Amino acid sequence: MIAVKAYATAQAQAASLASAAAQMGGAAQAPDPHAFSEILKNAMNDTVQSSKAAETAMINQVQGKADLVDTVTAITSAQSNLDTVMAIRDQVINAYNDVLKTPI
Repeated sequence: MIAVKAYATAQAQAASLASAAAQMGGAAQAPDPHAFSEILKNAMNDTVQSSKAAETAMINQVQGKADLVDTVTAITSAQSNLDTVMAIRDQVINAYNDVLKTPI
């Protein structure tokens, strides 16, 4: 959940910067759907949505309203999405560290 909180903070900062740019008269451009930031944003949104779906499935299972197979499927999907986002994060950190090690 730390990654989700960090993402929420980044979204709030981005919204703040966008509103500041709009107030300064800067025209906001539509984001490129193939940009890395958009791909990462979509992956985070998918992860958050699947986590919420898994939580809902668990609550329904505890209340006896959901099938065990559906609950396990939702949890597995959420875990898979989180693993993907964490792998992306690790690769970005490794790339950043490689850039830092580059001699100037």
